[in-house]
Amino acid sequence: MTAVSLFMAFLTAVLLSGIASARPNVVVILVDDAALMDFGAYGGEARTPNIDALAGNGALFTNYHTSPLCSPSRAMLLTGIDNHRNGVATIEEVLPPEQHNKPGYSLHLEPGVLTVAGRLKATGYRTYMTGKWHLGHEPEHLPGAHGFDRSFVLDASGADNWEQKPYMPYYLTAPWYEDGKPATLPKDFYSSKFMIDQMITYLDTAGKDPAPFFAYIAFQAVHIPVQAPREFTAHYEGKFDEGWQKLREARWSRAKDLGLIPKDAPLAALPETMRKWESLSTAEQKIYAKSMAVYSGMLEAMDHHIGRLISHLKDSGQFDNTLFVVTSDNGPEPSDPVHAPGMNIWMPLNGYSWDIDTLGEKGSLNFIGPEWAASVSAPGKLFKFYTTQGGIHVPFIISGAGIPATQKPVAPVFVTDVTPTILDFAGVSVAPVKGTMTITGQSLRPLLEGKAERAHASDATIGVEVAGNAALFKGDHKISRNAGPHGDGKWHLYDLAKDPGEVNDLVTTEPERLAAMIEDYKAYVKNVGVLELPPAYNVQRQIAKNIIARQLAAYW
Repeated sequence: MTAVSLFMAFLTAVLLSGIASARPNVVVILVDDAALMDFGAYGGEARTPNIDALAGNGALFTNYHTSPLCSPSRAMLLTGIDNHRNGVATIEEVLPPEQHNKPGYSLHLEPGVLTVAGRLKATGYRTYMTGKWHLGHEPEHLPGAHGFDRSFVLDASGADNWEQKPYMPYYLTAPWYEDGKPATLPKDFYSSKFMIDQMITYLDTAGKDPAPFFAYIAFQAVHIPVQAPREFTAHYEGKFDEGWQKLREARWSRAKDLGLIPKDAPLAALPETMRKWESLSTAEQKIYAKSMAVYSGMLEAMDHHIGRLISHLKDSGQFDNTLFVVTSDNGPEPSDPVHAPGMNIWMPLNGYSWDIDTLGEKGSLNFIGPEWAASVSAPGKLFKFYTTQGGIHVPFIISGAGIPATQKPVAPVFVTDVTPTILDFAGVSVAPVKGTMTITGQSLRPLLEGKAERAHASDATIGVEVAGNAALFKGDHKISRNAGPHGDGKWHLYDLAKDPGEVNDLVTTEPERLAAMIEDYKAYVKNVGVLELPPAYNVQRQIAKNIIARQLAAYW
């Protein structure tokens, strides 16, 4: 070997070593109210080729859990800290006055809570966010105060996807902010397109800055109002004409074929209170079938724009060194805003209709409702708001730089594990800093790299509570307690390894395990500061009271 060739071999090794050790860019994609099987990679009906490609080139998790409501999940995702400790125990729409501003219930990230963006920024990362925030209203609670260099965000639980207007009477406006200042949306606004446009703009403004970036994109898809451009909705016309029961059974069957659940896992029946598809009139069947077509179209539209970001990163040479996280904040949304009391007055006053010809398009207040939500949550039971599997068992994909491809981890992981995993790959310590709160999640890197079979010890307990609905996991077992209208307020026990659909309650056959896990839950409550709800608390009544209070404060 000549001296020149030896030198070139050495230089190549050095360059490759530098590339391998370079800190990755990070893109976190959060979908709003997506069910476990909504993406094509998980067996869903929507065309999501870009998300599917990420799943194929990385790890598609089958045992990931979050909270049953958006803000608590988002707060845990961004901090790695339990929602009662980070300040976002629940959401303001359901908050009773007895819990206002109590520790953990300020509903904004409290002092001493660091976000993954803040931790990365302190080590030289550029940090950007577009999409839904919903973690505090004042300037000191918006993204700029929590580690983001640039942000264009919606400070509400949701809003229209075509125009700058609210989607429910709780909100008087659609409060969008850029870098902490009130902002106006462009005339050609469509939420999924705009969030990617804005993120690409932020990435491009950095020019040739060699610093890695952290990009958090929190989509409005598929939160109410469920809206999509007609060209995407058209792909699914007629696909859901057989109704919700058929779709639920089809997803359950595909879940078994894909190995998401055991071959002999039972399927829970739809609640008896829900309508039979056959009981609907022909006109009702048509509009409800189209509502699901729009739902799938909204997922495809989101994926299409994610593809634009991926293409941009490839064209700019940044894709290969980018770590992607794709997940959902909770299960599918069951609410029906159109037929709620008073909405027949509010909707026309705010430019909304519920018409089959324009369903999902500008001016349409579309939703899928409880029956479809319970259907798309298969193989789980129920949906958003509840700590049943349909409410908290959601998709989770990690892909890109440093992640071995075609993995399907079955180990239980939780939303608080996302931040420490990102920090681990970025080479940032999770050790507590004086005056800051300790991360409670675990890095998934050893699991992803095949150095560990589990992220959490087999006897570890992981609790979750939001607005009185609660669950606790220990090994393969789970206890859950849910209030009405679809819960009975009692504890139930399931073996998720055999029964992920929560069909066979083990309360009577394993009373000792139940009692022990209830004691574990009590320890969790004491440890994180869960507050009891006031007597006779009812979530629907509380939402109505909070809406009335907001309207009176604004107009009286």
